Amino acid sequence: MKKRFFLKLFVMLALPSLTQAQTAWSLKDCIDYGLKHFGTVRIAQYQKENARQQSRQALAGYLPQISGTGTLDDNLKLQMTTLPAGILGPEPTRVAFGTKYQTNFSASAEQVIFDQSLLTGIKANKPNQQRAALNERQTQEEIIYQVSKNYYQVFVSQQQISLLQDNLEKTQQVLNILKLQRDNGVIQPVDYDRTDVTYNSNKSQLLLAKTNVTLAMNRLKYQMGLDQDQNLVLGDSILLTQLPGIEQSQFDAKNLTSYQLNENELTLNRLDQERITAGYLPRLSFNARYGQLALTNEFGNAFKNFNGFSTIGLKLNIPIFDGFNRSAQIQQAKIKVVTQEEQQKMNVQSYRLAFNNSQSQIQQSQINVENDDRNVKLARKVYDMTTLQYKQGTAPLTDLINAENSYRQAQTDYVNSLINFYQAKLDLEQAQGTLLPFFNQL
Repeated sequence: MKKRFFLKLFVMLALPSLTQAQTAWSLKDCIDYGLKHFGTVRIAQYQKENARQQSRQALAGYLPQISGTGTLDDNLKLQMTTLPAGILGPEPTRVAFGTKYQTNFSASAEQVIFDQSLLTGIKANKPNQQRAALNERQTQEEIIYQVSKNYYQVFVSQQQISLLQDNLEKTQQVLNILKLQRDNGVIQPVDYDRTDVTYNSNKSQLLLAKTNVTLAMNRLKYQMGLDQDQNLVLGDSILLTQLPGIEQSQFDAKNLTSYQLNENELTLNRLDQERITAGYLPRLSFNARYGQLALTNEFGNAFKNFNGFSTIGLKLNIPIFDGFNRSAQIQQAKIKVVTQEEQQKMNVQSYRLAFNNSQSQIQQSQINVENDDRNVKLARKVYDMTTLQYKQGTAPLTDLINAENSYRQAQTDYVNSLINFYQAKLDLEQAQGTLLPFFNQL
């Protein structure tokens, strides 16, 4: 019975911690959820499907075009014509051809044999689908960037709260000592009030930091596509305190999704220019038609005694002169291509600038974090020593206040340098086109 009792007690005590561990979200978990649930992902998937349907539409122009028609005409007044003299008599004769009712059912088919503009349009199917895939990839990269950015902001804000709570506890301990000294007349009330002001300031900063955590957490949920009412517990706090190493990398604009999208647009613009130019070439098609025709003067016989007819033939359409319309379209397409080429050259320089700046920023940010981390430890050591000296009566209150302010400033600098480091890390991953590998390696 005792063993069973202790077993139940162990399960009851361990269950909350197990549940918390199961519900803790790592950075990879948050990104993975966002890649499946954020709205832009579905939009990118719709665009990908739309590109597939556009490919089907382009191919449809080279497939047989079949249509059917049916008519029933009631000739209220037949058209008269005049036959020359000598056919039905010595004088010209006016006669009416046709019947009162005419029923016609027919089906026609046309198959393009050669149309270079259609062929060029079909060549654009693959680039169109590639563009949709690149848009989807760009969407994924943006989600990785935004989720990581907000995740880091939540983490750093939580670190700040931990530091501020430590400050508050230390200040409270000093305040308790000062209260005893004030009550015993050892110090002036103003000395106590001065420290009380610092304590209240720490409380205000702590409340502000908790508000910032809430706001950052809400932004993170939004970027993940997670319901705002759902609880979210982060689980990478220990790992994130160990700053990742920075590896030197070579810049290659071709790795960037934005560069590939611009190249894809150039390909499509060139194909569009070819398609317009192909409009000068002849178009050849085969056509066939089959139908049934009924002619009668009685409505009751309108759907009887049908006679069949059929035709086959070739149709050649040769463009001769269009008022220079196509020539103007070709020139516009050429200008669009050369403009895009020049823009791409500028884009490459812009990408290289962003990469160089990101490398410089990440190196400086890493140095700042390391320095500020040492400053926090050193400032805390000085503060603890000054606190001990003050308790022993060998250091004045002003030294204690100065040491506390220095410690608090060192903490603020550390928090700021930490968020700057993670932001610089994300910017570098984005500048070198490695956000997806960054996610896969988490």
